[in-house]
Amino acid sequence: PFMTLKTLQKIRVEHVLENPPRFGRLVLGIETSCDDTGAAVVDEAGCVLGEALHCQKEVHLQAGGIIPVVAQQLHRENIEQVVQEALCASGVSVAELAAVATTVKPGLALSLGVGLQYSLSLVNRHQKPFIPIHHMEAHALTIRLTHHLEFPFLVLLISGGHCLLAVAQGVSDFLLLGQSIDIAPGDMLDKVARRLSLRKHPECLSMAGGKAIEHLAQTGNQELLTFRLPMQQYRNCDFSFSGLQNLVNNAIVQKEKEEGIQEGEILSCVKDVAAAVQHAVTVHIIQRTYRAMLFCIKNGILPSKTATLVVSGGVASNQYIRKGLQNLADANDFALLCPPPRLCTDNGVMIAWNGIERLRAGLGVLHSTAGIRYEPRAPLGIDISKRVEEDSIKVPKLKTIRWLAS
Repeated sequence: PFMTLKTLQKIRVEHVLENPPRFGRLVLGIETSCDDTGAAVVDEAGCVLGEALHCQKEVHLQAGGIIPVVAQQLHRENIEQVVQEALCASGVSVAELAAVATTVKPGLALSLGVGLQYSLSLVNRHQKPFIPIHHMEAHALTIRLTHHLEFPFLVLLISGGHCLLAVAQGVSDFLLLGQSIDIAPGDMLDKVARRLSLRKHPECLSMAGGKAIEHLAQTGNQELLTFRLPMQQYRNCDFSFSGLQNLVNNAIVQKEKEEGIQEGEILSCVKDVAAAVQHAVTVHIIQRTYRAMLFCIKNGILPSKTATLVVSGGVASNQYIRKGLQNLADANDFALLCPPPRLCTDNGVMIAWNGIERLRAGLGVLHSTAGIRYEPRAPLGIDISKRVEEDSIKVPKLKTIRWLAS
């Protein structure tokens, strides 16, 4: 199913005009880092002139997870149409573009390869500058498309593939405070949803795993189960979700025994399990983010009067987690900003906007594409997580953090 501009809500101005007004230079953004094929044309004022997105969710839901070769094949089948839809919706020809910006890192190797190959062929054919994009940088900067926000600010990126805390000091200037040492929170929630067989639950038939957990948790009792929080003994900003997932799996096995049912059948207390899991993930995220806030203020990395926390990535659209982070921000006199939900997940708009930011700053705009490679693994910015750990900052007791989360 294609989503074109006509079906999308406006971001900053009304774009559903036959010939939308344009401001300054135009960039085409292309995104294929995981399982969404996205493209968009954005101008220097941040107006989205046209966009298209092909989502592979249904295919991967049925397969029980993303299969890289399947994702690659779907990107190959759809990239031409997605790019043409975005150009067509914007009324812009390739000749009018100032540059093409494409995600080249990090992500699934096979998926990144499709976007890069297509883009290089396009820029070489039309003799256009090429702007390679770091996927996490694009997520972090999306907020500057939708809000007037100056650097520096704290960023929490939480999704199915990523989890990190960083300070954005400039367009390509980031300090990495911490990241997940194993899996991402979205991945964990999806795995728990699969283990609970939520696709068989009458309320969750077509929902992605994380969405199903959030939905069921609304009417569950999170007090029924409590899980030991990961990494309590480490005074850093790193995250860990695989140990928590093991604890949850063990609890599910125990509940199945108590109820006398097999794996694959739905627990009668499934809503309580969902609520407890979501709460544990939220508390863990809040605790690590709390330390990042204290570290940044103590070291003068962020201005204490106008400190801002930006939360993005697919998991940022979970309303329970977002509410917990809002409580945390309020408690520490931080402003909390999140892009609208459809810009939190992967899309072409954020890639095009990152291209505009780099074009303006004159950073990484390439006029020769020789030797450009995709990079499946690529850290964001300068890693100062050791410095964070050396500061050994205490955060309030768990009782306080749990209170913020609920």
